[in-house]
Amino acid sequence: MQGEGRLDVNGGTKWSRLLTTDSPLPSSSSSSNLEHVDNDIGDIGEAGNMGMESLDYEVVESLAYREDQAQRGMWRHISYITLKWLFALLIGVGTGLSAFFINISVENFSGWKFAATFAVMRHSYILGFLLYVLFNGALVFSSVYIVTQFAPAAAGSGIPEIKAYLNGIDTPGILLFRTLVGKILGSIGSVGGGLALGKEGPLVHTGACIASVLGQGGSTNYNVKWRWLRRFKNDRDRRDLVTCGCAAGVAAAFRSPVGGVLFALEEVTSWWRSQLLWRVFFTSAVVAVVVRTAMRWCGNGNCGHFGSGGFIIWDISGGQDDYSFYELLPMAMLGAIGGLLGALFNQLTIFLSSWRRNVLHKKGNRVKIMEACLVSLITSVLSFGLPLMTKCTPCPNPEKYPDVVCPRPSGQYGNYVNFNCHSESHYNDLATIFFNTQDDAIRNLFSTNTPREYNSYTLITFLVTFFLLALVTYGTAVPSGQFVPGIMIGATYGRLVGILVVNASNRDSVDEGTYALLGAASFLGGSMRMTVSLCVIMVEITNNLKLLPLIMLVLLISKAVGDAFNAGFYEEQVQLRGLPVLDSRPKRFMRNMSAKYTIGTKKVIQFSRISKVGHIVSVLRSNNHNGFPVIDWLHNGETVVIGLILRSYLIVLLQAKADFQHTPIPGDTRGRITFRYDVRDFAKPVSSKGVSIHDINISPAEMEMYIDLEPFVNPTPYIVPEDMSLTKVYNLFRQLGLRHICVVPRPSRVLGVITRQDLLPEVLEERAMVEEAISSRGRYEAPPYEEL
Repeated sequence: MQGEGRLDVNGGTKWSRLLTTDSPLPSSSSSSNLEHVDNDIGDIGEAGNMGMESLDYEVVESLAYREDQAQRGMWRHISYITLKWLFALLIGVGTGLSAFFINISVENFSGWKFAATFAVMRHSYILGFLLYVLFNGALVFSSVYIVTQFAPAAAGSGIPEIKAYLNGIDTPGILLFRTLVGKILGSIGSVGGGLALGKEGPLVHTGACIASVLGQGGSTNYNVKWRWLRRFKNDRDRRDLVTCGCAAGVAAAFRSPVGGVLFALEEVTSWWRSQLLWRVFFTSAVVAVVVRTAMRWCGNGNCGHFGSGGFIIWDISGGQDDYSFYELLPMAMLGAIGGLLGALFNQLTIFLSSWRRNVLHKKGNRVKIMEACLVSLITSVLSFGLPLMTKCTPCPNPEKYPDVVCPRPSGQYGNYVNFNCHSESHYNDLATIFFNTQDDAIRNLFSTNTPREYNSYTLITFLVTFFLLALVTYGTAVPSGQFVPGIMIGATYGRLVGILVVNASNRDSVDEGTYALLGAASFLGGSMRMTVSLCVIMVEITNNLKLLPLIMLVLLISKAVGDAFNAGFYEEQVQLRGLPVLDSRPKRFMRNMSAKYTIGTKKVIQFSRISKVGHIVSVLRSNNHNGFPVIDWLHNGETVVIGLILRSYLIVLLQAKADFQHTPIPGDTRGRITFRYDVRDFAKPVSSKGVSIHDINISPAEMEMYIDLEPFVNPTPYIVPEDMSLTKVYNLFRQLGLRHICVVPRPSRVLGVITRQDLLPEVLEERAMVEEAISSRGRYEAPPYEEL
């Protein structure tokens, strides 16, 4: 780096000037003509605007921060760790109880709906149909009304937005308290209304919202705040909590604690560490305990209509125990079918979602409400009318199948729904799928030892109908997930293949429910492209470890086939929403580009160490940049960059006015910062909510005053040389979760080279003891963040 080193107030070395410029250096109160170091997505919109903003995962080691850390004793460190584990416990309990409330509400609304419909159908099919349509329409209307009028960010599954958040992108409103309320109530209405969507994706968003609300100490808008929770009022800690919430959501949705941990690791997070793994695992374990306790309470008849609680568990442990070599061929075919149908589903969803976002939904909330109600009407007509057109089937021989209850008693979940059959010894196989909650319908499709329960015509009819309904439904303004619809689609064609194998083999050991499970895994693998986490989830929810090799086989094949056509479902949705998420790997063409290529001819906007208040206000009002280099001058007149300051820090300084001074003369601020500020005051509130520069009133006299920015800058931002390959810059930016990287010229000299040996704790401790013996100057202790 060019320029002589210069000691800062803590004895550290200032870092040198940025890229050179053809223009003269600016005065102490002017913006720079230097080439721009970075233009992060926070420039799309400042805090308080509707634009997305980057998150500050990096620790800003300013003088104010270091003084705050120096005052922290062992008790503060222990309480910090204890509070994090307490939050992991609360997130697990809160997510488990939310899942229980959603499930029990959906089960009871569905139970009342089906019971009332069947009762009225005994007198009139038309009145039964009208009651069914009105019941579904009322639930769906309540869902879409809550979303459009109260919590717009609650629409959809929320997983693409949460994935972007953990990648470093803050989409406004996704983690607010009202979004949490809208997600819970909206999921009850949309799922209970019989739409072709699931509540599992929204539960991931629900867990993330619970984690965020706890992390920020409540909700400011609703005057529910706990000051003792302010220790987590920063993006870095909030990211860990949201990760725990995502895992808790999956664990609650599928009763799959290990699958929840792997889902968070494989699908949504961009940054991981071993300490976080422990807390995520603990949170998922807490969810498992809460869910099991709730199910036991439901087992005593306390949960209303169905009494099962609606928690997903599709036990097929009594199904097919073994498989022959020739069965691997149809199972591999299931994987290929899943990859093709999954890719087709993704592509058609993109077309429909793009049309909705660009055309239909731009016409306002009234159109969104009408659309959701129309989809509800179509769904009700098809789910009620198609079973009426299906012939009834005689019940299985009770002597051969003594465990089968046919037809199913009214008010209970299970197979063999009578629906419109006049004989008490017949059932309607298509109604067995349609006139159940989706959890129970999947349980029916997965059911073992029920051969020939469904005929091929019924399964083909349901497959085509539900595939189209799932396409049309996803993207409406209601909370919606694609896990359960994907499982139902896959289980349907999986059972079809199972029927073909049974007919071809004439062997009783081949079970159709096993093929339904493999079909569900293949479609999810072909659509969402998950492998490890999905494999574990399917094993946990079916309680059959013997099928693990077969699930792995179909997942690998379906993912390989799907990848040949397009990206995964959530990756496509991320691109559709315009979320600037950085993928896990840089593109190949970046190898031939350098860091200097990305900055182009853009100019740096920077501040002097002693800057005039009016100039700072003018710069913040005229652009939306969120990071500004701060410069100073050496004794020989050479310019050096002393650090990087964030917009949020400048706004806090302007609002407090405590550091305004009348002269542009730097003073000794050491020891005085702590009494005026709490480090947490500089943290950006959740979901881009905060004070805007336009909300601050500064008098003309104050505009002529000055601020010394040095105590508040980050003196150690990440920097890269201008000729570093873009691939290395990309990996550094993503893996460290950065917001800004400064590009500098090639350094003129090297102060030293750090090796692995230099970073060993025992070596550093020995060196510190030697230095303390020589000098009485203390050394800066690392913040507790790095130890957790």
